[in-house]
Amino acid sequence: MRVLLHTGKGGVGKTTLALATALGAAEHGHRVFVLSTDSAHSLGDALGRRIGPRPVAIAEGVVAQEVGVLDELDRAWSEIQEWLRQLLRDEADEMVADELLVFPGMEELVSLRAVREVEATGEFDVCVVDCAPTGATLRMLRFPDALRIFMEHFFDLERRGARLLRPLVKRLGAAGLVPREEFFDAFERLYREVEDVRQILLDTDRTTARLVVNPARVVVEETRRSFSYLSLYGVATDAVLVNRELPERATGGYFARWGARQREELEEIARSFPVPLFHAPLHSRELRGVSDLQALAREVFGDTDPARILTRARPIRLHKRGDRTVLAIDLHGVRKEELDVRSTGSELLVRVRDAERRIALPASLVGREVDEAHLDDGVLEVVFAA
Repeated sequence: MRVLLHTGKGGVGKTTLALATALGAAEHGHRVFVLSTDSAHSLGDALGRRIGPRPVAIAEGVVAQEVGVLDELDRAWSEIQEWLRQLLRDEADEMVADELLVFPGMEELVSLRAVREVEATGEFDVCVVDCAPTGATLRMLRFPDALRIFMEHFFDLERRGARLLRPLVKRLGAAGLVPREEFFDAFERLYREVEDVRQILLDTDRTTARLVVNPARVVVEETRRSFSYLSLYGVATDAVLVNRELPERATGGYFARWGARQREELEEIARSFPVPLFHAPLHSRELRGVSDLQALAREVFGDTDPARILTRARPIRLHKRGDRTVLAIDLHGVRKEELDVRSTGSELLVRVRDAERRIALPASLVGREVDEAHLDDGVLEVVFAA
């Protein structure tokens, strides 16, 4: 099943373009599921009808759903939260405790489990995901790495320690201080489910991101950073959707300066993203409802099937150069002074501005020294010694 992730700075119109993409794909004969994982759902607002946590048909060949984030979180996290909540019960009330026990990025990632459920039905060719704004999306991408590090380095030790301590604390009347075996079973189950979602996100043969941008400098700058962050976390971006462009007829008179500034930003967008650009004009009224969004899809994509992989890319890849191994990461728009690269033996630590990724190295590279690391034409190359 093809998976299309739509994200962008809040307010750029990603929900509108996610729905247009879905409806356009259906017109090309695909069976499409539209999924909103943004806690501030707006599919229903864009369609002019109620969309809830249960799938509902919105057009021929298109089904939509707004994931119930709290329900999904409860399903994935309830056993773990229950024990942690007991530890906090003397320090915070129940509402505060619940807020403290949700890690950054976890809500969005748990919501994406719904993609697996859509695929399991076997009824759909394409799943279009209306993601949270880029900040939340990036927190979501960080969470699996943090969970993996905990599972690989601490989980077994914690579980063995709990088994040893449980009889002792039970005799002391403090059994609640040590988690039960169900706690560790739940954590393992959560880890497996998160890993399944991560594998979907990193499968560049079926999953790509679409970044939505407006021709305004602050939006372009954030979108450029998001493009490099997605690459750093292994998610391929296959297109950029430029939304709310002033039509040519509206760039004179009062709008002359706006039009000139927009042309500058459109040139900057063309320079910044090495992927196809698709353009959606600013309309004289709000686009709402299926017919408006179908018309927008034709306007944006023309005869192109929106479900196609529009750019084939592997943001992170290994290759040989003579007798040395090179790890390459696409980081377009990043400057050398914004980068920090360090090897920690079994992992490569890459920091780009305020984003950090620990990349687990294959066994053949563990313990090897890094001969050199350089950024050239938007690609970071880390060369390992033979």
